[in-house]
Amino acid sequence: MKSKKNLVLVGMMGSGKSTIGSLISKKLNLKFIDIDNVLENEAKMKISEIFEKKGENFFRNFEEKITLKVLRLDNNIISLGGGSFINEKIRKEILINNFSFWLNCDAKTLLKRIKKNKKRPVAFNLNDSEILELIEKRTKIYSKAQFKINCHKLKKTEIVNKILKIYEHS
Repeated sequence: MKSKKNLVLVGMMGSGKSTIGSLISKKLNLKFIDIDNVLENEAKMKISEIFEKKGENFFRNFEEKITLKVLRLDNNIISLGGGSFINEKIRKEILINNFSFWLNCDAKTLLKRIKKNKKRPVAFNLNDSEILELIEKRTKIYSKAQFKINCHKLKKTEIVNKILKIYEHS
């Protein structure tokens, strides 16, 4: 592997960033860093607890600090939290010094996954139309990633292979 740049996965909560990132890291024999896990380990509490006890503003500032620190490392596979790429400083760092892949899933699939998982504090109190609105709003920002992977109807291995093909030729 000639590149020292990180491979960063962005996308909506429930798009499969952690799963795909883990699979890619095994294939490339590179370290996998899930930003949500790093945040929970640093804070010694779950993300939902951070939101509940300290609020979203605290969380976003904490997320920015930790994410920027992780992005300065080299040669890792990184899965961002769903809201991380919305942050301009994080997005700028990713676009300048890393390879970014947007895992683009269809809204219906995302809605089903988000509602099924109770660990997503941003979506806790949202109804279906509000979640769809959030997906639409964030999609505009995710589309700024260098590479877009349309995940609809693809198996995990197909998504991984598409990303690897691009990454290994970049």
